Amino acid sequence: MKKLLAMALALAMTLSLAACGGGGGGAASSGGGAASSGAASSGAASSGAASSGAASSGAASTGGSSASSGDLIHVGFAQVGHESDWRTASTKSAQEVFSAENGYELSFVDADNDSAKQLEAVRNFIQQGMDYIIIDPIVETGWDAVLTECEEAGIPVIVIDRTITDSDKYDAWVGSDFKVEGLACGEWLKAYAAAKGITEINALVIEGSTGAGATIGRTDGFKEIADREGWTILDSQTGDFTEAGGQEVMESYCQSYKGQFNVVICQNDNEAKGAMTAMDTAGVSYGVDGDVIIVSFDANKPYVQMVCDGKLNANFECNPLAAPTVDEIIKTLESGGTPETEIYVTESWFAAEDNVPSITVNGQEQPVVHVTQDVVDARPY
Repeated sequence: MKKLLAMALALAMTLSLAACGGGGGGAASSGGGAASSGAASSGAASSGAASSGAASSGAASTGGSSASSGDLIHVGFAQVGHESDWRTASTKSAQEVFSAENGYELSFVDADNDSAKQLEAVRNFIQQGMDYIIIDPIVETGWDAVLTECEEAGIPVIVIDRTITDSDKYDAWVGSDFKVEGLACGEWLKAYAAAKGITEINALVIEGSTGAGATIGRTDGFKEIADREGWTILDSQTGDFTEAGGQEVMESYCQSYKGQFNVVICQNDNEAKGAMTAMDTAGVSYGVDGDVIIVSFDANKPYVQMVCDGKLNANFECNPLAAPTVDEIIKTLESGGTPETEIYVTESWFAAEDNVPSITVNGQEQPVVHVTQDVVDARPY
């Protein structure tokens, strides 16, 4: 029934455009120790890359033709972009889960961090009569109108990773508690500094993309602990979740705050890599036994290896494998059931040293994984 409604709406929109002489639209675009790809319905240690394979930048790619798709479930996925290793893992997971072998036809759009392009992609999905639409929103606001259009077309929407704050017209959300991630970072730093006899914290923060839920949550969470403990945040600027952005911001920091900082907080792994390059060039030592404590978020496998190697002091996981949980939600909806509206993925916190075995976040004791090579080898991403 929802497909018929969507097709009727698409026909009406086409006739309306023809009557107005309008042109066509543009392109759509671990928990429990070592690792986990599952999800938890309530966030314990809860907290969220380049597209590959069939993914293309700027145009929808489909897993099969309508003539041969049979009873496949048609899913449209409007992805943020391809700015980080985390995003690559998220995209790859979706392409593997929503395959023809699993009963799906996936139309994928890489929005390239362009909010207008992402909105256009969702509207194109409506016109194409998708059965389900998945959105990883670039920014938190500006969604109510297009989600209303999805609702009127009878197409369920599932939001993953980042959050939408100006509308509740979606069926479910799967992702991370980004503020918990920021709080966990702060609580770990407090305990680590105490274990090391460090009495003064002067931190520099490299934020993610402006307006993104991950940026807002991680910034607010860490700042809450910093304010409580009386730490100094010398500066906080966006690196846009990219390696180049992280390097550029850190180069500026090394000049402006030379000799003044002892902590660098990078809000994703790619920024951390860029920051390390900048500090190497500036002659600033970091990591275990270095002059600067450097912390990252996401915990992609190569960066958990950096924790094992002592280059990063800690890394706070953001699980990119939301797709299996979305698959379960779709199956629930297909069977006439009602899914949970908010599902937190399971995540872990990783540290290079074993001097902080656990932290307490929001009244809950949470383990900190001391990274060994076995831990790294067990990581799924």
